[in-house]
Amino acid sequence: MRHTIEEVRLDSGASGLLIDVPDSSVMNLRIIFRAGNKFVKRPEIYEVAHLMEHMAFGKNAEYRDEQAYEAEFTKNGAYHNAWTSDAVIAYEAECADFEWERVLALQELAVAKPKFNEEELKSEKGNVRAELTGYQNDYARLIWPKLQQALGEEVLTYSERLKTISNIEIKDIREHHRRTHTADNMQFIISGNLKGRKRKVVQMLNGWDLKAGEKFALPADAYVGTAPIMIRRKDASNLTFGFSFIIKRRLEPQEQYAMGCLNHILTGTMNSKIFGQARKRGLVYGVGSSTSSDAWSSLWDFDGEVNAENAEELFDLIAIELARVINGEVAETDIKAARVYALGRHQMLAQTAEQISDYYARQYISIGTYEPMADAPKMIEGIKKSTIVCLAREFMQSGISGLAMVGNMEKAVAVELWGRVLGAI
Repeated sequence: MRHTIEEVRLDSGASGLLIDVPDSSVMNLRIIFRAGNKFVKRPEIYEVAHLMEHMAFGKNAEYRDEQAYEAEFTKNGAYHNAWTSDAVIAYEAECADFEWERVLALQELAVAKPKFNEEELKSEKGNVRAELTGYQNDYARLIWPKLQQALGEEVLTYSERLKTISNIEIKDIREHHRRTHTADNMQFIISGNLKGRKRKVVQMLNGWDLKAGEKFALPADAYVGTAPIMIRRKDASNLTFGFSFIIKRRLEPQEQYAMGCLNHILTGTMNSKIFGQARKRGLVYGVGSSTSSDAWSSLWDFDGEVNAENAEELFDLIAIELARVINGEVAETDIKAARVYALGRHQMLAQTAEQISDYYARQYISIGTYEPMADAPKMIEGIKKSTIVCLAREFMQSGISGLAMVGNMEKAVAVELWGRVLGAI
């Protein structure tokens, strides 16, 4: 959908994006604070950010409990949600175009005027325990916190997070909200038909009851290489794995598209070099790869599941294909096909106000800048083999990498499999 984008600053100094999507019949509203797990006061209360996010839609200045607030919020079909990451707490809503002012006012109640209480804290402790316990049965989720720790990130595993819940008191919830949910620390992304409405949006946000405070900077992780990890689970019938290559710098937008092109060539479709060949040989159901980048670092991640009897052949395949890339053996025909695919996917990204917000949110939340969506086709068409090869070499030869696995096997298996990859590159 056609759109225009403008960055605005509130009187408080908070910044955000107003995205005018003239043909949209809905409004997408996002309010973000740098208030995630990395901003808790002490490791002993690590889950305080997550718990506070759960409680945000509870009792507030106008509604007695979550049920009353929910009934009012959704009465015309509006939707809301919130999520917590290591870096941020984000509040999201989507509503019909005719009621955006009502919904934005309701968001203020949750964000700026919650009335945290003991009864809701007790309930949400139970809900968060159930959530995290469930994650422990999802092997793909188990891998990444353990690998993040080993690579130098200050995160806890799910079992460690569960232990912190009982330490959290209502005063900790209130303190976290008071310290992080300030006018200075807020970002926002609002997309929809904003013709004649931008001034009203800014006026409403300027009127939110948020005190001044610190605008937190996202911390840089001290990444280091690590030995392979095996998380033993007796009931694991196969090997679930994930591995990362890391560089200590941000990827430029053109470089991110180049890495997206490479990921497509390696794991994107049934015709890809790793995933496609593995499926053709009957080795795995799925293998994927992705690249992420923030202000300080960039990660190239791979993940999948493989039966033990197929693990060596799969990792040999991965090693061979990664080695081919850094040796410059990337066919121009594959790059051309990946470019065409990326152009098609890019065009499909802009079908709704929500999709347009998604596109801008990732970069804006992490580093506070954005690249116009209209610039993407030119960058995609400009992807070069030399850029792909140089980036792959930079990632794989950085010396910062690691593998984690879940399985009913000895650590030596992980060491052997990871050695095949590292030995080839």
